[in-house]
Order: sequence, then C-alpha cells, then structure tokens
Amino acid sequence: MLENILSTTTGTVNLETALACTVVSVLLGLVIAGVYMVQEKHYSKSFILTLAVLPALVQVVIMLVNGNLGTGVAVMGAFSLIRFRSVPGTAKEIATIFFAMVVGLATGTGYIGYAAAITAIICLVMFVLTKSHFGEMGTREKELKITIPESLDYNGVFDDVFTEYTKRAELFMVKTTNMGSMYELQYHIELKNQTDEKQFIDALRCRNGNLTIVCGRKANRMEEL
Repeated sequence: MLENILSTTTGTVNLETALACTVVSVLLGLVIAGVYMVQEKHYSKSFILTLAVLPALVQVVIMLVNGNLGTGVAVMGAFSLIRFRSVPGTAKEIATIFFAMVVGLATGTGYIGYAAAITAIICLVMFVLTKSHFGEMGTREKELKITIPESLDYNGVFDDVFTEYTKRAELFMVKTTNMGSMYELQYHIELKNQTDEKQFIDALRCRNGNLTIVCGRKANRMEEL
C-alpha cells in the first residue's frame, strides 16, 4: 500500500501511471467533498467543486515539478499568491482545503494507496468529531439583549432578576440605539432552569418598560483563523 508507483530511477512518468494518479486524485477529491457536504448544512457549490478538483490539480503540479528545484520554488510562490486573492474562510474550510492539498501531494508523488488510506482515516475522524460534542462550548449559555430608555440607570438594575433566574450573568457590551434615546445592553447568561425562560423575560419586561428583549444562543465569533 505504501509503495511508490512512479519510477524513481529514470525520473520520467508514463501516461498510464499519470492517468491512474489523476483518476485516484479525482475520486478522493469527490470523497472529501462528499464528506464535507454531509457534515455542513451551509456551503457553496463553488467551494465543493474546489474541494473535488483540488487534489487532482495539486497532483498534476507535483508531477510537472518532478524534482526540479526552480520549478518547485515558482509553484510555491504561485500557491502563496492564491491565498491572498481569496476571501477569509473558517477554520474548518481552511483545514479541509489543506487536507485536499495533502491528498494531492500524496498522489502526485505516486503513493496512491497511502493517499486513499489518509482520505479514509481523516474523513472518518472529521465525521466523528463533527457529530460528537467534542470542542463545543456549553449549550446552556445564551446571549441576552435588553433595550432600556436612556433615563434608566443600567448599573445593577437587573441584578435581583439575574440572581433569581441565572447561574451567571455578565454584561459585555453597552451601546446606544434609536438616535441615542435608548441603550442596548448585551449579556452572556446561563439560566438555572431552561423552562423558566418565559418568566425570566417577563420579569425583565416589567423592569425595562416592555421594550425589546432578545434572548438566544450565544453567537460563535471565533470560527475564522
């Protein structure tokens, strides 16, 4: 499985071997793209197509370099330029692109059996970790936004309500809204009992004059590398 199918003595690659490596690269790219679609609910077709063809593209480039140092340096410079011409992606997207490039490097150097094994193992690990709760933050933590009139002093105004209904409440942002006539307070909270959420919001409404209150899952702002 770990044997190199390319000729290491003559430094040349015949057409049959090159086509075999390309076919395997395309198939493994389709596997990577398929696993990514299963794991993610939101993705673009252009990104999936990129994942599908990227291993074959990298494999072809590696075969064209074929030990030539000057060509290798030029290819490395071209790859670095592509990075700065693309929009920032999430950590998972970048990792998946790097994964596809690794598979292309393996097939480009002739280790198609090893490339298939890498694809199977990494796809399995990614699938299991995505379906599990590994690395997730506490699901009970929520983000609370309360709108209050400018005449109301927000320091400690909701402390008794938070003490009754929450385990923890942290004010992390205050901003003005509605042309400066109101304040929006943003908290990170953890409720003692999820079933008491309605009573909790009703208690806040009585304190803020029945203005807007938004309570939902805490947004994840650390996806990008």
